Amino acid sequence: MSGDWKSSVTRSSSNRRLDFRESRQLLWFDRTGRVLDAVGTPADYSNVDLSRDGRRVVADRTDPQTGNHDIWLFDLSRGASTRFTFHPAVDLGGVWSPDGRRIAFASSREGTYNLYQKHASGAGEEELLLKTAATKAPTGWSSDGRLLLYKELDPQRKWNLWVLTLEGRQAEPWLRTEFEERNGRFSPDGRWVAYESNESGRYEIHVRPFSPRATEGAGTVSTGGGIEPRWRGDGKELFYLAPDRRLMAVGVKSAGDRLEAGIPRALFPTHW
Repeated sequence: MSGDWKSSVTRSSSNRRLDFRESRQLLWFDRTGRVLDAVGTPADYSNVDLSRDGRRVVADRTDPQTGNHDIWLFDLSRGASTRFTFHPAVDLGGVWSPDGRRIAFASSREGTYNLYQKHASGAGEEELLLKTAATKAPTGWSSDGRLLLYKELDPQRKWNLWVLTLEGRQAEPWLRTEFEERNGRFSPDGRWVAYESNESGRYEIHVRPFSPRATEGAGTVSTGGGIEPRWRGDGKELFYLAPDRRLMAVGVKSAGDRLEAGIPRALFPTHW
């Protein structure tokens, strides 16, 4: 899979951010870049996602012995880690439900990458959410738990954003243009979606009002390029990675049907 599946910044309700170094050690940083704590042991991690309450982390991990790619959970309060998926196929891209009870993910167990969910306790079997011929992966869950945003590869090998209504399992394109749109994230209040687009010739972070179909204009939040958008827990700030891998922060606020963005500020360099 391409590198954009790897995520090194996650949303948090506090002023801590989770990142990993090239050694794949998960680390907590404060806003100045000072290391606060380590999470788990060094391993080949990718696709890191923090639960809304900031107490648990889900991440992909590759077994160095077998090469198998599975999803692992980390309990930050207890310092415990547990394997979450066990299928011999590739399982990746875990995304927390807003209530922290479920995790959606992609798996290649039926050939192409389809969407599944499983109870966060690890109990029970994985449930197939969506099976199609296209490669896809979840990227964000709406605050009411009803909608799952995911990216899908079209026949031209270009990412588009789709939305799956979990009740009834209805899927439809949300943002599909001649450009690439990927890694969409709902704002905490569910009114907005932040995502990456290369419509300007390079990837920038855009924010667009959420609706069943994205017909409204989008606003560009980043300056100078950006990938991997993440909302702060209260929705008043967005974080993303600049092309030089610095972690950026930009204040945002709702103004009627518009979202006003401030000037992006560099927090610290990452090692992603």
